[in-house]
Amino acid sequence: MHLLNLGILAHVDAGKTSLTERLLHSVGVIDELGSVDAGSTRTDTLALERRRGITIKSAVVSFRVDDVTVNLIDTPGHPDFIAEVERVLGVLDGAVLVVSAVEGVQAQTRILMRTLRRLHIPTLVFVNKIDRRGARDEGVLRELTERLSAPVVPMGTVTGLGTPEAAFHLDRVHELGVLTGLDVLTEHDDDLLSAYVDGAVTPQRVRAALLAQTRDVLVHPVHFGSATTGAGVPELIAGIRELLPVADQDSEGPLSGTVFKVERGPAGEKIAYARLFSGALRTRDEVSYGAGAGKVTAISVFDQGTDVRQEAVSAGRIARLWGLADVRVGDSLGAPRKEHGHFFAPPTLETVVVPGPATDRRSLHVALTRLAEQDPLIGLRHDEVRQETSVSLYGEVQKEVVQATLADEYGLHVTFRETTPLCVERPAGAGAAAEFIKKDANPFLATVGLRVEPAPPGSGVTFGLEVELGAMPYAFFKAVEDTVRETLGQGLHGWQVTDCAVTMTHSGYSPRQSHAHQGFDKSMSSTGHDFRGLTPLVLTEALRRAGTQVYEPMHRFRVEAPADTLGALLPVLAALRAVPRTTDTRGARCVLEGVVPAARVHGLEQRIPGLTRGEGEWESGFDHYAPVIHGTPPQRPRTDHNPLNRKEYLLNVTGRVSNWADGE
Repeated sequence: MHLLNLGILAHVDAGKTSLTERLLHSVGVIDELGSVDAGSTRTDTLALERRRGITIKSAVVSFRVDDVTVNLIDTPGHPDFIAEVERVLGVLDGAVLVVSAVEGVQAQTRILMRTLRRLHIPTLVFVNKIDRRGARDEGVLRELTERLSAPVVPMGTVTGLGTPEAAFHLDRVHELGVLTGLDVLTEHDDDLLSAYVDGAVTPQRVRAALLAQTRDVLVHPVHFGSATTGAGVPELIAGIRELLPVADQDSEGPLSGTVFKVERGPAGEKIAYARLFSGALRTRDEVSYGAGAGKVTAISVFDQGTDVRQEAVSAGRIARLWGLADVRVGDSLGAPRKEHGHFFAPPTLETVVVPGPATDRRSLHVALTRLAEQDPLIGLRHDEVRQETSVSLYGEVQKEVVQATLADEYGLHVTFRETTPLCVERPAGAGAAAEFIKKDANPFLATVGLRVEPAPPGSGVTFGLEVELGAMPYAFFKAVEDTVRETLGQGLHGWQVTDCAVTMTHSGYSPRQSHAHQGFDKSMSSTGHDFRGLTPLVLTEALRRAGTQVYEPMHRFRVEAPADTLGALLPVLAALRAVPRTTDTRGARCVLEGVVPAARVHGLEQRIPGLTRGEGEWESGFDHYAPVIHGTPPQRPRTDHNPLNRKEYLLNVTGRVSNWADGE
């Protein structure tokens, strides 16, 4: 039995979940179609998904087509839940990108196709809603080529467009419907071009070229249809079966897999969703993952619309695993695979969760921690002093979903403060500091010297040594490095410090000592606590000498609107600090592209319809961080022991201020 792990992706409201229902119905997995509007679909299982009619969490369902078992993963379409899509992409063999025949290529469509092509995932396009009034076929094909910059091969033609009788007909001239796309195929196949010029093209030759180029992500076959009426769906199923590659099933190799989803069971137990790329896993096997290891206590695999318990799972399959108590999304099982890094930008907004009058703060913290387990890009930041928890987000809809999830699943009622941009800090120059054992107000039995220097944007944080690795026990070096990375979570202005190189320039420790005939005396000997305690003071002083610059997140934007609305649009963009970089007039339409602060995006999205008579199309996404040059740099409240204030820090860490602390 062959396996195919297939993702269904789309811009919100393109009909992705409805197509999933139709696929399951067409292959006989379900007897009755579910409805997104009625909240009865197979893959939208959360109460909130059913109420709002949107997909929030990815879901897996399985069906068979001839000798292929397809694990279909339905993903969210709203950009606020792009983290869910990101985790799924790494486990796919192929994808179907759903586009509405009415709305055509939309903002999220462009982002998804760029990512699918970059990750080299073979993708079919399904143009849905051909039965709706306003549906287009040729216009959508042009948009796919021009706006997605993707070579597409239409697999047939549509009749009755925009009516309930709309139907899709495969072009049978070359068996798989590629007569109209033959020019696209010849661009990537010189032999096929020669055969075409000589009049020697055969259906078999065209079929082979289409198959090879689809799997090499050189072209994307396009099917038309309707998830509502079922038109074109049998042809799409045939295309999935014939054109997309099946999974590699190397069951004899070393165990290697990826966890792409974590949820909690009825008893609160963790359940990990994992794709196995090689090897096999059995119940009671001890498996390494992330930073730990655990014993698998139960396994289930997906089959014919449900999941069934099995004693083992082999390469190529997706399984649900029980028993891995500390597992997290993104963990590798067994041998780690090559990391692609993040496919999409991290969240650029942050808000403080405000508990309701009857909401227990401890219960709220536990619930938020569990939500963060399911979505690691929702970062939690707890302020012990103010007893506040902040969450990082992609947008306002995600905030509403977090609020509803806390109420529905945990019975916790919360509100939020105003959403603010999530800034970063970068060193403005180089700075160095050092403290030595029993000198200059150092109350710790440790010597630490650090130099901080700027690094190229996007490089993150690096840590190096200018001292001999054998100068002291490795555990002390590790304590310094780990503390450096932790301390850089809050810079001089409270934001995470990134794109910097930290070098350890001095080191020293007091060897293990003891009184005569007595045991180890830690008051005379250095411990890891000394290095973890001293490092924040040294690093903060080095940062103070280097200086830091606060950078705010900037989004690129693209707005397409009637040309005669440009006069109303430009002043509003300027007032919200949006900077147009290019303006392109295309007949009665104009396209503006530029950058805008992330904090202004939501406000602009809300105003675009009114400024453009409802005809404007807005698209935006994270682009870069820009220095804050106007006014006072935004400050973020600290949640640590505040190494910026030496006396306060030492009181918090040691419970006292030594005589050295004031230089006495």
